[in-house]
Amino acid sequence: MPKGMQGFYYKNMDYVVKNSVRPDQRRNEDPSEATKHFIDLEAFGDSAAWKMPMDWETAVKEYSRDSLIKYGYVPYYVIVEQQRLTQAFKSGNKDSILFYSADIAHYIGDAHVPLHTSINYDGQLTNQRGLHALWETVVPEIVLPEYNLSSRHKAKYLKHSDVAIWEAVRSGFVLLKDVFEQEREATKMFTDETKYRIQMRNGKEVKYYTSDFAKEYSKRLGPTINQQLNRSASLVADFWYTCWVDAGRPDLSKIMTQVYSNSDKDQFQLEKKAFRKNELLKKQLLISKKNSGAGE
Repeated sequence: MPKGMQGFYYKNMDYVVKNSVRPDQRRNEDPSEATKHFIDLEAFGDSAAWKMPMDWETAVKEYSRDSLIKYGYVPYYVIVEQQRLTQAFKSGNKDSILFYSADIAHYIGDAHVPLHTSINYDGQLTNQRGLHALWETVVPEIVLPEYNLSSRHKAKYLKHSDVAIWEAVRSGFVLLKDVFEQEREATKMFTDETKYRIQMRNGKEVKYYTSDFAKEYSKRLGPTINQQLNRSASLVADFWYTCWVDAGRPDLSKIMTQVYSNSDKDQFQLEKKAFRKNELLKKQLLISKKNSGAGE
């Protein structure tokens, strides 16, 4: 991001990381939350990923609001969040800026997940139940040290943000076939005893994938999970930047409650260097890893 945004987000990174999971937590309390996270493209007809209208009003006219709510509308909701973040920048409300920054990041991340674009979102229709967690949680947590978490991407202004978020959805959707096929191929190499393990979660025994199976599945998928992770991070930066520009490029230093000191600037440069060299894990600088003991 440009210098006008760097200090603000650097001083508030802990907040953004901690609260990036908040939309998932709301699903337990708000029955309207879940369908903001996905879009079941098969429900909207052949080639829906390329044929659906990019704006909400036209989509409602074509498919009805009830259908969109039922089968998900994440690309449309990202635009709603964009408008809210832009307004937060205009109002100069620090808490609102951070709130919507964390929320929109979550939805943009979800839009990049292949299984968030399918009715068969957990492999439940093809006897592959548990596939969702395998792809977006189990594999990344185990294989994270092998990922390239660096980037040279510079935040860019999104003249057509609706196009950008739909491209994100499509990038996940085109991976679906491989997501299912490679799980089936990997399964051929394992028995039930070697594919699964029993793990205690919330006081209950849960069947979970073994590390060996997750690694084999990851190997078969190649770099696609890593690529989607990086794409989503870049698009988050683009949306934050676009909202800031559309708000008139407000001076964020005026709303910072913590001083962005010279020592902060020096530390930021060190961390940015580690990021570009893919050394965040090596130097124990990845916030989610530091805070939780596991990559999230």
